[in-house]
Amino acid sequence: MGTGIFPSSKLKRLNGTEAEQLALAFLQSKGLVLVAKNFRTRRGEIDLIMLDNKVLVFIEVRFRSSVNFGSAEESITVQKCQRLSSAAQAYMQREGLTEKVSARFDAVAISPDRQPTKEYCINWIQNILQ
Repeated sequence: MGTGIFPSSKLKRLNGTEAEQLALAFLQSKGLVLVAKNFRTRRGEIDLIMLDNKVLVFIEVRFRSSVNFGSAEESITVQKCQRLSSAAQAYMQREGLTEKVSARFDAVAISPDRQPTKEYCINWIQNILQ
């Protein structure tokens, strides 16, 4: 688990793609290794698939450019978790991994820092589906 504050590198605002890149850089700094990005299936989408040692991690990136309508963490709904789980099952079946690997589901929530700076708070939440 972890949290951090990262500069947005001269950007006034992040977009969704840039938020995923920020999440990826954060997780790589914590030792995770990228396997795939933006895996899509009719069951749902997985933003990042990474390895944490020998554990396959399916990661949902949630981003808020403003805290006016709730936090990024609050946007992780039951329906979103169900779609993430279904997409992960499809990925593991496609790759032949259903019996070969341990997996978990994490979220990375990115929100603007409460201070008037060009920085974003990152909250890495492990095991969102328990």
